[in-house]
Order: sequence, then C-alpha cells, then structure tokens
Amino acid sequence: YDLRSQLYTHIQKLALKFFDKTPIGRMVTRVTNDIESLNALFSSGIVMAFSDIFIIIWIFAFMFFLDVKLSFVTLSILPFLIYGTFLFRRKVRESYRDVRLHLARLNSYMQEHITGMNVVQIFNKEKSELKNFSSINSDYKKANIKSIFYYAVFFPSVELISSVAIGLIIWYGGGNVISSTLTIGTLFAFIQYTEMFFRPIRDLSEKYNVLQTAMASSERIFKLLDNKTFVNNSEKPVNLNQIRGKIDFKNVWFEYKKDEPILKDISFNISPGETVAIVGATGAGKTSIINILTRFYDIKSGSILVDGIDIRKINKRELRKYISIVLQDVFLFSGTIRSNISMDNDEISEEQIRKAATLVGADKFIETLPNKYDEMVMERGATLSVGQKQLISFARALAYNPQILILDEATSSVDTETEALIQKAIEKLLVGRTAIVIAHRLSTIQKVDKIIVMHKGEIRETGNHQELLAKKGIYYKLYQLQYKDQEITKSA
Repeated sequence: YDLRSQLYTHIQKLALKFFDKTPIGRMVTRVTNDIESLNALFSSGIVMAFSDIFIIIWIFAFMFFLDVKLSFVTLSILPFLIYGTFLFRRKVRESYRDVRLHLARLNSYMQEHITGMNVVQIFNKEKSELKNFSSINSDYKKANIKSIFYYAVFFPSVELISSVAIGLIIWYGGGNVISSTLTIGTLFAFIQYTEMFFRPIRDLSEKYNVLQTAMASSERIFKLLDNKTFVNNSEKPVNLNQIRGKIDFKNVWFEYKKDEPILKDISFNISPGETVAIVGATGAGKTSIINILTRFYDIKSGSILVDGIDIRKINKRELRKYISIVLQDVFLFSGTIRSNISMDNDEISEEQIRKAATLVGADKFIETLPNKYDEMVMERGATLSVGQKQLISFARALAYNPQILILDEATSSVDTETEALIQKAIEKLLVGRTAIVIAHRLSTIQKVDKIIVMHKGEIRETGNHQELLAKKGIYYKLYQLQYKDQEITKSA
C-alpha cells in the first residue's frame, strides 16, 4: 500500500516530457502488477524462505553431529547443486525480465486500443488489430513458457542430485555398516536427513519463482522511482499572494527534442486585463507557448515573467493556482458533473459551481439531466456530447476564478448558438483578467486587444484585427482562406 502510494505520488510529480515518451499501460503495470509481485514476495515467499533456510541449517548440524565423514560424502554433491542453481538463476532472471516487459506491452496496447475503439470500429480494423494483439500476446506467452522451461529442467535436476546423494550414502555408509564402523540406525538417519534436506531445497526453488518475479518487478519499479524528469522549483521559491496578470516573454527559446527548436527568440508582453490572441498554422508553436507559461516544460533560454517575476522562481503550485486552461480536447473524470466542475476542491462552493455553469450556459443542459449536478459522468465523459463536455470544461476553468485565463480553441466543439452565449460570457468574465486565446476561427478574435501571428516557431506579425488586415501579410492570407474577398475589402 505504502509503496504503491509512493509510486503514484512520484508519477504525479513527473514532468509532461516523461508522459510524452512513456505509454500509459506501462505505468499502470508498474503501479498494479509489479507492486502485486512484490506483495506476493513479502506476504508469503520471504517468510517461508527463512523457514526453509533454518531447516537446512538444523539438518546440517545434526548430520555433522552424527558422523562428520558421512556428512562430507553427502555434501559432495553441493558444488553441482550450487552450479546448477547459478545457471538457473541467471537464465530465469532474464526470462522474468522479458515476462514483465511483454506484460507492460500488452497492457499498453490494450489501454490504447480500448480508448480508441470507436476509431478501430469505424475503419473496420478489428481483424488487423486482433492480429497485432495476438502477436503481442504470443510474445508474452512465449516469455512465460521460456521461464517455465527452466523450472522444468531445474526441478528434475534437483531430484536427480537428491537421488545421487542418497546413493552415495548407501554406498559409503553401507560399507561402513558391513565393517561395523557405522550403525544401521545412523545410516537410516542420514537417508532421512538427506530427504529432509532436499525438501526445503525444492521449496526454495519454488519460492525462487516468486523471488525472480519480484526482482524483475522491483527493478522496473525503482527505475521509475529513480526517474528525475521533473520541472523543479527553485531552492527558495516565491509564493504569490495575488497577481495582476502581467506577462512578459523575453527572447524565449524552447525545444521538445534537443537541437530541434519549436519556439525561436519569442518576445512579447501582455498587460494586466489585456486579451491577446495567438494565431498561426498547425505546428507554429501556439500551444507550446501555453505549455511553457504554465511550466509544464522548462524553456531552453530566455525568460518568462509574471508580474515581473521569473516563473522559474515561482512555486509551480502557486503559479498554476492563478491560471485556468480550457483545452480543445476536453478530459472529464469518472464522477459527477459537480465533481468535474469543482475538481473536488472544498474551497469551491456550490454557489460558485452553479454560477460558473450558468455563466457559460452549461446550466441549460445540466438541468435537463435526471440528477442534474449529481448526474454520473462515465470515464472520459463518454455519455456526454463533445459540446457538453466543452461547456463543463469551461465551467471548471471559471469556477477557479483565475487571474489568467487560457482558451486553446475552446469554442471549436460547440454549436453557433452556444458559442455566441460563451462569447458574451467571456466578454463579461475577462474584465480585469488577462486572457490568452488560441484560435483557428478568426471570427472569434476580432475584438481582442492584440493578435500575435506565429509561423514556424517565430512571431511574424503583431497588431489588432484591422492593423493586421491592412498589412496584407500572413494574417491577411489566413483570413482570406476563411472569408470571401469582398468581406475582406469591406472589413478593411
């Protein structure tokens, strides 16, 4: 329980850079299957192993007490047993590493394709995906069979060595009995002790199965715990009591992969209460600006200031407390409508939840639900429409009463009527707040204070709607793609 909690806590602290490269199913395997393997070791395996070791030591003592020479004859097979165990240990450890690897692959594949089942079905990919799944499952089966094969060889080998040891006792001890240097009782005692000696050896071999599974799991667990992909706070982080919302980007360079810059020498400023839109083609770096402002990633060079303070000096939790984001791809958790708006934050009252929902127009559809705000939301909001999920996401952002509001194509999934309601709500909400709007539909940003046009990671144009149309640059071309030429002429 404690280790699983520690592992989950550690995962929560890891930077998004780690999650970009690590399949979800692999982490699920670490927190569930691998922890369970360790639990099996400590709950039964290790206790019985100590018991077996004490039995072996006790038998050794009695054997040497009865007859030293016969004891050495009996133990002459130990080098073969030790060598066989060494080979077995090395081979079986490799096989169990493979077993855990293929199990993680299997879980990752299952998680990914069950999540995207609608895509699999719409493109009639069931047979091909089953083929891929069968291939991964077959690799997992082969890894298990390989580990079982080593046991199938090792256990009979132990039995054979046990029989040889008994044969040596009868051969050497029998000769001594005939020459009257050893009693028949001592000979039978040695045979009994030898059988008792190999019984815990067999048990230990079986426990070795549990041990190797646990060792393979522990390697992967501690490898994850040792991962230090963090966005670290400074040694003496600044705690904010309140912010005005002034944002400054100064010569910012940023990259996801080394030597492949996504943002190049970005500089701009946003005054408190100002609404700024960021536009550009796909891959221009718009969302990356949001990712580094919220410190999901650290920048390569330059500085980002909030109210004149470098965000690297601000406690991450404090910084994010004043920022809310509405993403295009909404994520809802299993729970109720209420819990998804408040995120189970006790500081957000029922009144604030309802006020936020009303402000964005979400209350209209919530009130039609059988249980209203207590209506259950399935995993990823499967029972709600895309537009409804978007409205809940909007209400969630507003319920936290942020000083900085970020809208990443936030109205792309709602109908025209709902979009009009949200636009009116935004106009009221943004008074006294700083807002960054990422948009592809240029009709939604015509009234903003400033528009930043990005192209291939660089800022190419800055100005308001009319100024940028007058320049007839990139913004003009983007606008021309969405509207007729006469509308452009009329607007200009």
